[in-house]
Amino acid sequence: MTRQTANGAELSREIARRLLAIHAVELRPNDPFTWSSGLKSPIYCDNRLTMSYPEVRGLIADGFASIIRERYPVCEAVAGIATGGIPHAAWTAERLGLPMLYVRDKAKGHGKTNQIEGAFRPGQKVVLIEDLVSTGGSSLRAAVAVRDAGCEVLGTIAIFTYEFPQAEAAFAEQGIPLQTLSSYSVLLEAALEAGSITEEDAALLRGWKNDPEGYSRRFA
Repeated sequence: MTRQTANGAELSREIARRLLAIHAVELRPNDPFTWSSGLKSPIYCDNRLTMSYPEVRGLIADGFASIIRERYPVCEAVAGIATGGIPHAAWTAERLGLPMLYVRDKAKGHGKTNQIEGAFRPGQKVVLIEDLVSTGGSSLRAAVAVRDAGCEVLGTIAIFTYEFPQAEAAFAEQGIPLQTLSSYSVLLEAALEAGSITEEDAALLRGWKNDPEGYSRRFA
């Protein structure tokens, strides 16, 4: 993933603080959540909550727009990955004065059977917007679908990442740059500063990122 500049690092910390404040991210190192896969996780992230907070969603859209201006100035369209990335792509596209698309997880089973909604053309330069990257599977499938439709995918930007190595490796293998506004490591620092977790909690939380299956076995 792309390294943060000084200004980007401060934005990353601020977004982490905001996600914790609105409970878009919750940390429960000793009473983990259960994901649909059955894996135990000390973190639950629901970035859809950011839609309900104008200051937070504005901060995110400004961050996305700034990255696109700086790193992808030739961008010709912004595409939201369904479902969490769709509203953020709309707000970002509005700031940039660019067309907006969105990408379904799979093609519709009726009508025009579209997977990509909105007007686009072959060769169009597109940046994708996502709310969360975990293993990276769904985000990468959307990016590949846009590329397979004939567009040029410049990169994918997300609000938050769990920093799983397999996600970075998968995007790198496809040659698609991935960048996020904030991350799991930054969030843990913010939670420690706020006093919402202890150093002992932080050690458990770091352990989950390094070995999620091992962490899960502790609570089986």
